[in-house]
Amino acid sequence: MSDAVESEEPSVRFRQTQLGPRTITVPEHWSRVRIKDVSEIVTRGKQPTYVDKPEVPVLNQSCIYWDGFHRENLKYLDENVAEDWKPKHFATKGDVLINSTGQGTLGRALYWDRESGVYAIDSHITRVSVDSDIIDPEFLRYYIESTWGQTMLYVYCVAGSTGQIELSKTDLMSMPVLLPPIDEQRRIARIFSKVDEQIQQTDEIIEEMKKLREGLMQDLYSSGIDNNKFTSYQVGPREIKIPSDWQLRTVDELKSSTTSKKAIRGGPPGGRIKKSDRSEEGAKLYVQENVIHNDFERRGDYLSAEKFEELQSAKVDPGDVLITRSGTIGKSEVFPDHAQRGILGSSLIRVKVDEDIIRPQYLSQFIADSHIAQTQIEAMSHGGTRTGLNNKIVKSIQVPVPPIDEQDRISEILKTLDERIQQEKRHRDNLDELKRGLMQDLLTGKVRVDTD
Repeated sequence: MSDAVESEEPSVRFRQTQLGPRTITVPEHWSRVRIKDVSEIVTRGKQPTYVDKPEVPVLNQSCIYWDGFHRENLKYLDENVAEDWKPKHFATKGDVLINSTGQGTLGRALYWDRESGVYAIDSHITRVSVDSDIIDPEFLRYYIESTWGQTMLYVYCVAGSTGQIELSKTDLMSMPVLLPPIDEQRRIARIFSKVDEQIQQTDEIIEEMKKLREGLMQDLYSSGIDNNKFTSYQVGPREIKIPSDWQLRTVDELKSSTTSKKAIRGGPPGGRIKKSDRSEEGAKLYVQENVIHNDFERRGDYLSAEKFEELQSAKVDPGDVLITRSGTIGKSEVFPDHAQRGILGSSLIRVKVDEDIIRPQYLSQFIADSHIAQTQIEAMSHGGTRTGLNNKIVKSIQVPVPPIDEQDRISEILKTLDERIQQEKRHRDNLDELKRGLMQDLLTGKVRVDTD
């Protein structure tokens, strides 16, 4: 971001100004205005009666998110009804659109830069049309989404008649804004826009790689690598074809026969672990969140040494396949070598496999990701009064088992793709962090921009 440089100009002086509950330091030549002082139109949208047919698109809360415009969340208004709406209830190029209701949605803002198309706005959105000679609308959008802007929004919002928080048009007009000279505003907005473009590009790369992984994964679990002869089998509710040199085995047939512990078992019922059994450190109690997020280092509950010894039969060891059994069912990860010793929680099922037949990583990926496994889990886990997995269901899941060397190749291909996706996600997180830091610095004048 070479556009932003720390100011070393001796002529630039700073002053303190009050911004809601905070006192902050800003360049002396920056002004402090209210939105009503720089706006030509501030109006809430209108509550529409939506129709199923795609006629006049209506911008609603779900369309405006922190990363911009989500077109797929549009709803629609009958075009005959739209003719009776006033012009102020339609978005115009250069508007700033602000979500004005709801915890978690309040304060999302969007700079509307589209010239073509007619878009109505619903009553949850406030439309702000500004005097662009005084304030750059894109700058205002980023200011509203900054720490300072969000603080002020929540200072001015109130609980509505339904108990939901909302920001009235009058209160929004009273909201203060720190205003650099117009050239500086435009430069700041351009910098944020460039970061947003990189974030969007990274999101698109991640989505494309996920689609690639999904398609490749289903092919690998049913066709394998370089196979041309196939045999049909009935698996649960569907017929599948797998390479003729693969075997179709149940999980029960793949379990280890050499372990001294039960190879397939769930964690002890929650009632067996009392409050007095927990401690600040020691052996860890692993739960489904560890598997869902593939994070075995996240802090959780710990067990006393006495309780850990009592529950040794539920101990988890490196190489164990862990499967979530309730709530979010059928997610799976292999317990890693580096993880702290611990006990299987009641929300998980453990499988110890015979590694001469199947690799733990292959089985875990198959259960979590393949349509063949998920279809079986779906069919067998929805019954009676409760949805979930139990040991009997896990034992009966049928698994197409390639030769060991082909399993390793399949797992390596998917691992490489997973690592690339994670790399892009880390890059995305870094961009988010960069944007937050720039907002703190540029919107207070701590870091100045080159406007030449």
